[in-house]
Amino acid sequence: MELNRITIENNEEFLRQISTDVNFINDDYSKWIEALKDYCQNNAVYALAPVQIGIPKRMIYFRNTTSDMTKNKDSNYDESTVLINPVIIEAKGHTRFIERCASCLDYVATVDRPYSVEAEYYDVNGNKVHETFEGFKATVFSHEYDHLNGILHIDLSDDVREMTWEETKTYREEHPYEVLSKDDEFDYGSREIRIKKTI
Repeated sequence: MELNRITIENNEEFLRQISTDVNFINDDYSKWIEALKDYCQNNAVYALAPVQIGIPKRMIYFRNTTSDMTKNKDSNYDESTVLINPVIIEAKGHTRFIERCASCLDYVATVDRPYSVEAEYYDVNGNKVHETFEGFKATVFSHEYDHLNGILHIDLSDDVREMTWEETKTYREEHPYEVLSKDDEFDYGSREIRIKKTI
């Protein structure tokens, strides 16, 4: 299927919609997975939510959930993990990282996220999975999960700036992923979300 990259420049309103559940009976979700895989293998991203390529469905595609950015540019590296209709059960801890996003051009933001996220989701075969993501993997999950609810990383920070990919790489080397706590309570519902119109 033809990929239509959605950005804050060409269709911010589309990005900010709440994605709908995948229906295992009526939806041909395999073609959406192929579209996600194709985009991820041809672009330097950690993961992707379908709404970012024009498909507002509740899925997350993991391409690289390690903090090694070089893997994002290696077309042969792909974890190929798909989470369908994910739901967060509990979140704990506190991390900080400067994030960028395929949908937000060169706008980066320092974002606070949970250290661990307990979640339920369905795999590609329709089996329910209960899993806890920790560390950087929890950050990647949280970033994409927010996309499913129309929230962008730039909405979650007072520290938003423009950086190229190379500038981001250098900044991350000087300011690596930071774990502030592993077990403090993290309340998604109480986060202050500041919708930023950047364009």
